Amino acid sequence: MTITISAFAWVPPFAQGYVKDIRPRWALAEAGLDYDLHLLSDGAQDHADYRAWQPFGQVPAYRDDTVELFESGAIVLHIASLSEVLAPQSKQEAAHIQAWVIAALNSIEPKVDNLILPAAFHAGEAWISGFRPHAEHLLSLRLKSLSGWMKGRDWLVDRFTVADIIMATVLRGVQAEPILQDHPNLVAYLNRCLARPAFKKTLDAQLETFAKNAL
Repeated sequence: MTITISAFAWVPPFAQGYVKDIRPRWALAEAGLDYDLHLLSDGAQDHADYRAWQPFGQVPAYRDDTVELFESGAIVLHIASLSEVLAPQSKQEAAHIQAWVIAALNSIEPKVDNLILPAAFHAGEAWISGFRPHAEHLLSLRLKSLSGWMKGRDWLVDRFTVADIIMATVLRGVQAEPILQDHPNLVAYLNRCLARPAFKKTLDAQLETFAKNAL
């Protein structure tokens, strides 16, 4: 089977290592599946042929011999279905994995983005300082709930799954923020995820791509 993942050829340094193609690439590394990269140079994401694959011009998009799809959560769930290592072992586990993938993307990630993205894209604007406490409060509520779920658990479900890939890549956005440090079990959980050899392999591969295509 030939698998292709779209990725940007280069992004500014602050985004390197965090672009969302890292999610399916990590899942593929865990599964031991090879893939090709479809690299997008500046502006290529707006070409009609790419928009037919990824309607929003984002990355990643995915294709194999049977399907094309977009959105990182959908992609990693599909990759799990191809892998003996990552495939759900029961209908209940499949349901839990799907629920936690969606929770990471819908309940946690928007609150993380509200905290970190304004300072990255609107630095110096007057509203930033007043908005941050509000963003911190909303994120703290979500992290408190997640921390409660993770009490006594190593993984979101009974074993490492693609749900942990999505959640770890979300939490990485606040890895250095005090708001995460307030929850030692989440820090420990994130460290467990990022210590996996497949993550290191994937991160190195993404950074290598950017280094080769540096502007």
